[in-house]
Amino acid sequence: MRHPSDGVLRRLVDEPAGVTDDDRAHVAGCATCTRALESARADAQLVGSALSSGPADVDTDAAWARFTASAPRVLPDRAPARARWRPALRRPVVAAMSAVVLVTGAGVAAANDWLPIFRTESVDPVEVSATDLVQVPDLSAYGDLEVTQEPDPREVPDVATAEELTGLEVPEVVSPPEGVTGDPAYQAAGVMSATFTFSAEKAAAAAAAEGETLPPPPAQLDGSSFRITAGPGVAAVWSQPSGVPTLVVARVGAPRVESSGVRFETARDYLLSLPGIPDGLAQQLEDLSDDGSTLPLPVPAELVTSSTADVDGAEATVLTSRNGLFAGVVWVRDGVMTGVAGTLDADELLSVARGLR
Repeated sequence: MRHPSDGVLRRLVDEPAGVTDDDRAHVAGCATCTRALESARADAQLVGSALSSGPADVDTDAAWARFTASAPRVLPDRAPARARWRPALRRPVVAAMSAVVLVTGAGVAAANDWLPIFRTESVDPVEVSATDLVQVPDLSAYGDLEVTQEPDPREVPDVATAEELTGLEVPEVVSPPEGVTGDPAYQAAGVMSATFTFSAEKAAAAAAAEGETLPPPPAQLDGSSFRITAGPGVAAVWSQPSGVPTLVVARVGAPRVESSGVRFETARDYLLSLPGIPDGLAQQLEDLSDDGSTLPLPVPAELVTSSTADVDGAEATVLTSRNGLFAGVVWVRDGVMTGVAGTLDADELLSVARGLR
């Protein structure tokens, strides 16, 4: 008999009732599978540690390492919103994601005080390494970041409340995968918005600290602002007794960016030329579509593989952890991003995604 897959071994830890008698018997009598099961148990403890709520002042580098090896908690328990979101936007990983949104879009003629330069209509994985994440500077090194609206994520009692608060339809899972049982918890969040103002003086200081010389900024870029908006969002979460999510189905207003007047090409070309953006990452961003609709999705290549699949006519990005413990599917339609993720395999999650109502 073949050895059960890593997903089956993980299910023995999380949802043993969802594993067949034959697979349980094989694992009990197989030394190789027994060792792998102990490893899965150790991973489960690590995941639980990564996802447990804690104080806002945490070791973010260690948290990122745990996060990328486990299933992320989509909307955390309530905590002081300013303490939770403002520092997060300044941390390297989130700063990198914010920066690539700012430099990925398309130029259009300025008609108002704010120039729309980006609206998400699709996502495209961008491979990043641990070295890239360390090298990418904090967004605040290039200017001033002000959070202008907090999302205030919260757990809500039911679907009706989530939809009333957000105006979004909560995706309905018609046929949950084997091992996903019970009723989900529902979470909702409002719109998050922030304004980033580029400072040539700050950027020059950051470059000098790295022994680099800042290229002369284009006219009008110094002091220009970019307004980043995302949300609202809803999620249905099926969790294990330990609190670790087995299945998360989420929907969120996709990120969009407006400029105070600087055109897309000007901002993109200059920001990608700044010291601190790794060459490989910059090249991937340059190669993305220039139609103002593709959101770069940073993927830690050492830990996650990516592929594409069709979900009801939309091209979806499929992410699978290399250890087989976590997968996710994300796609965009009509300005709304939908994601399905959990401690299931990619095929199970694609089946959920294609069956959503």
